[in-house]
Amino acid sequence: MKTLISRLSAIVITVFLSFNLSAQDFQGQAIYQTKTSLDMSSWGGGQMSDQQKKQMAERMKSMLEKTYILNFNRSESTYKEEEKLAAPGSGGSRWGGMMSSFTGGPQYKNIKENVILQEQEFFGKSFLVKDSLPKLEWKLGSETKQIGQYTCFMATTTKPVNAMDFMSMRRRGGNDKKEDEKKEGEETTDTTKTKSEDIFDDLEVPKFVVVTAWYAPQIPVSAGPADYHGLPGLILEVQADKTIMLCTKIVMNPKEKAAIEKPEKGDVVTRDEYNKIMKDKIEEMREMYGGRGGRGGGRH
Repeated sequence: MKTLISRLSAIVITVFLSFNLSAQDFQGQAIYQTKTSLDMSSWGGGQMSDQQKKQMAERMKSMLEKTYILNFNRSESTYKEEEKLAAPGSGGSRWGGMMSSFTGGPQYKNIKENVILQEQEFFGKSFLVKDSLPKLEWKLGSETKQIGQYTCFMATTTKPVNAMDFMSMRRRGGNDKKEDEKKEGEETTDTTKTKSEDIFDDLEVPKFVVVTAWYAPQIPVSAGPADYHGLPGLILEVQADKTIMLCTKIVMNPKEKAAIEKPEKGDVVTRDEYNKIMKDKIEEMREMYGGRGGRGGGRH
């Protein structure tokens, strides 16, 4: 009997909170820590020494471990990386500029208008990527766990992966690929593949990933980190492929409310159009530097 009363009390409290939040012009802020696991041993093949791989891993740490701020109300949200001072010697590097193109800038979601906007900077040019919100067919589970003071419920879905998602990229094959690289290295005089082969031949991105999310019905908004949305409560944790996003702090109705505004900076393009712009430009650079290397190697 006591158990039944406790459950009914929890339901009443949740319904009350839901009504209370929906009845007023409220706003909240959630802080997320994100981390992506990347197997550096498979990157660079036999062309990179252990020391070079270690240096690459250190460079990529700032890309793989980030803090984001989600500001949300009933129908809108903004999601952007926490501003930090750049480490000495890291500002303005070609590497940083390239990686920011893959990871994206400030993002805006509007549930009512079914729109997602994201600022992107690519080789000094600004873009505003505009698309409809991804359709996520969530399967609600009965499993629960506590995240901070919130009782969260589990939900799962299968999500298509962006073809240029750097965090999901991995090398094709395994030992066979390394053998191919060794053979290509031996054929130093054969440059017929330099311009014809795609820069992304060595990489692949899965078409779909299974996503596990934990949401809090006590905060009845259909918001979450990145492009995740569509659950009957704020999403506090996401596990997708090799990335984990975990909410570490929530502030409801902060005294100083952050502006939740649509970004307007940059040329408007769809995600597919932006991906093509990126891929074409990277391929152009590869051919440019590869061509110079080939011509330079033939001079004595």
